[in-house]
Amino acid sequence: MKTLRKKITKIFEGETNIGVSKSGNNYNHRLLWDYIKPRGCNKPYNYYPRGRVEINSKNIPIIYVNCNIDNDIIEQIVELFELNITPKIHYDGSNHYKCHLDSEYKQ
Repeated sequence: MKTLRKKITKIFEGETNIGVSKSGNNYNHRLLWDYIKPRGCNKPYNYYPRGRVEINSKNIPIIYVNCNIDNDIIEQIVELFELNITPKIHYDGSNHYKCHLDSEYKQ
């Protein structure tokens, strides 16, 4: 399996109603993509490995990520989100997190 090693992490820090998930607690990658994608980018939202950070009801951070995101990127996420508690890492191989690095990837 290929592993993402390039150190690129995009954090969405904006306030918008665009792309809000059904639960209203976070954002939907597909709906938010047109709002945050880099200028000139012609790739679909699911081309890149992605994930999300949530804080559960016990104040424990959980990082949900594509299986191709390695520990170097996880460490960046922890630092960028200033997580003071060791997060639970959930490598999610479901279709929700598939990207071009996965053999089952579909645009």
